Amino acid sequence: MFFDSWFGLLRVLVVGTLAYVALVVLLRVSGKRTLAKLNAFDLIVTVALGSTLATVLLSKSVALAEGLLAFLLLAGLQYFVAWLSVRSPGFSDLVKSEPTLLLHQGRLLEGAMRSQRVTRAEVLAALRGSGAADPAEVGAVVLETDGSLSVLPQAPGETSSSLADVSGAVPGTEQPAR
Repeated sequence: MFFDSWFGLLRVLVVGTLAYVALVVLLRVSGKRTLAKLNAFDLIVTVALGSTLATVLLSKSVALAEGLLAFLLLAGLQYFVAWLSVRSPGFSDLVKSEPTLLLHQGRLLEGAMRSQRVTRAEVLAALRGSGAADPAEVGAVVLETDGSLSVLPQAPGETSSSLADVSGAVPGTEQPAR
């Protein structure tokens, strides 16, 4: 239970080191996008790479070559999906979600919050985290495609061009955030 064999420890040391080095090299070659958290499919690749590394390290039934092939497959699939998303708007719409406006000009958009399953408390926590004491000081809160909340300060007299691709940027029914 606490110790199986010296060979098992040696295997973890050798295979772990080689798998780690191979993963670092693969990530450097494949580019920054491989570990980006821009969309759900990016997150899946990041989690799957970590899970694969753990499996290669701890499972005696998975050879190092199989783990390396799994790393290459995941990075290759992520590259292909990202490449196709950039070139095909239809495919991009299929695999990516849209950012959603949750608060506009200090008012919570209850319908958008409900459809995205975001609570008032979560929006207020994002406001506090950004340093906004009063929702009226905030121009917008956006639920991004990676699940994070972006808080945009109030910009008097300016249009919000960063909201151009945000679902619900033309607010409908609004409720005060107070």
